[in-house]
Amino acid sequence: MAVRRKRRIRVRPSPYTCRMSRSVSLPSRRRRTSRDRRVGRLLRGAAVAAAIVCAYGAGIVSGSGSQRHTAVAGGSVLDEAAAKIGGEAAKPIGRDDLDRAAIEGMLRGLGDRWARYYSAREYDDVEGRLTGHYSGVGLWLGDDGRSRVLVASVQPGTAAARAGVRPGDVVTGVGGASVDGWDVDGVAKALRGRPNEPVELTVERDRRTRRFHLVRTPVTAGDVTVTDLPEDARMIRVGAFTRGTGRQVRAAVTGRPPSGRPEGGVLLDLRGNPGGLVDEAVETASAFLPDGPVVTYEPRGRPVEKRTVTDPGDTGTPLVVLVDAGTASAAEIVAGSLRDRDRAVIIGSRTYGKGSVQEPIRLSDGSVLELTVGRYRTPSGRNLDGVGIEPDVAVSADRPPKEAERRARTVLRGLRATLPDRD
Repeated sequence: MAVRRKRRIRVRPSPYTCRMSRSVSLPSRRRRTSRDRRVGRLLRGAAVAAAIVCAYGAGIVSGSGSQRHTAVAGGSVLDEAAAKIGGEAAKPIGRDDLDRAAIEGMLRGLGDRWARYYSAREYDDVEGRLTGHYSGVGLWLGDDGRSRVLVASVQPGTAAARAGVRPGDVVTGVGGASVDGWDVDGVAKALRGRPNEPVELTVERDRRTRRFHLVRTPVTAGDVTVTDLPEDARMIRVGAFTRGTGRQVRAAVTGRPPSGRPEGGVLLDLRGNPGGLVDEAVETASAFLPDGPVVTYEPRGRPVEKRTVTDPGDTGTPLVVLVDAGTASAAEIVAGSLRDRDRAVIIGSRTYGKGSVQEPIRLSDGSVLELTVGRYRTPSGRNLDGVGIEPDVAVSADRPPKEAERRARTVLRGLRATLPDRD
């Protein structure tokens, strides 16, 4: 939930204000007596007191009341400030830039770390990514809480995957420019572009700098990867919850030719999954649940919404969910619901802990505000924001990824052993 901070407004004089001066004639000087000085002090004191009373009473401490109201009546104070800055600042700046700076300043005032402002074109790129159709290099990005942008996951078959970019790589440069001080959105925007355009990606891995020369290509939906494992098990890797993800997961669980249903169990890999669409997360969890709650959504100023299973899913196949510090948001909804409903064993390291939901709000010019509008809770009522999910079986984040997969297969064998024999 967005935390509103009270703004402290301090009024202080500006010692460098330049004022126009005018000449006045002064009376001839004469020698002043002590009585004159006392009378003068009394008169000055009375005059100052009267001036203060009149100033506050008439509202003209910093400009006349009528002038102030006239300025506001002709437009907002923001409009007035933008006009002054655009017309008088030493450095030229356009109104569009000023509007964006003002909006982003208001968002910072919310204290909402997930609040974003997108131009119409920028948001088209965001929507393209969520629908699984965009032009880029095939990366999902996240942050580590220390102002560093990380590779959260790499979509198989993309330029980044072919070049050898790995989850956990720290992005230090794009296109030859340092990304120091950039946020996730800024880096993502720099990596997207027209098909067949080259872009250089610089990362830090194991304290060594690595440079990748990538070529942007059209990227289609491919955030679900299915791999058949020994002992009739299946790994379903979900890189992000883009549109259609839930349907693809359900198809992989219920079986598809020629391999059919994974009788030996499912490894649902959510490692490095930064989230995505809540509807797709609910659909994914539903693929493993019979009915009942998946997540509770608590929007601001509206009734609590309970999201339930969309269509009964597989409840008998052994299930293990792999998570790590890059598992966030919608991915935590899935892991949290399956754990709370006693449907899965969670293996890996503690998840990110993002328990908030953002919604886009379209403005009149086509630009978009994305604001935190509520929190979600798991079926047992847990708020994961800033806490995350502690796995049932912990595997240190320092261990290679294959170690968690090995442990997961061992747990699957144990789960299979507890199942009744099938005739």
